[in-house]
Amino acid sequence: MQGVGQETQAEPETADREIVISRVIDAPRELVFEAFTEVRHLSRWWGPDGFSTTTRSLEFREGGTWDFVMHAPDGTVYQEWITWTEIVPPERIALLHGESRDDPDAFESTLAFEPHGTATRIVMRTVFPTRQLRDQAADQYHAIELGEQTLGNLAAYVAGIAQENGIARKTEDS
Repeated sequence: MQGVGQETQAEPETADREIVISRVIDAPRELVFEAFTEVRHLSRWWGPDGFSTTTRSLEFREGGTWDFVMHAPDGTVYQEWITWTEIVPPERIALLHGESRDDPDAFESTLAFEPHGTATRIVMRTVFPTRQLRDQAADQYHAIELGEQTLGNLAAYVAGIAQENGIARKTEDS
């Protein structure tokens, strides 16, 4: 039941600055949402394939911040900063993401956690300050592919937790 795809529906006023990615994850919505709330979860799945994450500080609340470093497989280090702008458990998270608190190129992301039967459909909508920054993120930094990998890592992580806790979905053969 896991699936991933780029959405075709963008907000009309921001369509030329958006990247929208979605995935159906075989885990309850509350568990998928919880994976965003604590460093013990985030450090286990955040980032594309082969990346690791080191958290400097995390305060998951509206107005709180997450200061962290992403380590690429080639050794490149990426300084990252997120400010949580809206948190509506277990439905929605909005955030501002950049290299630092005052990054002029920071982008806004909204994550929607939608029930999908016993699974969860997560929709990640990212709006960049300009079309050029969106194009650079997509073309130079492969934001769509790497975003899909990140959601894939989230899906694998929460599926493992669900299985360990006996809340995995039953297959039709069960």
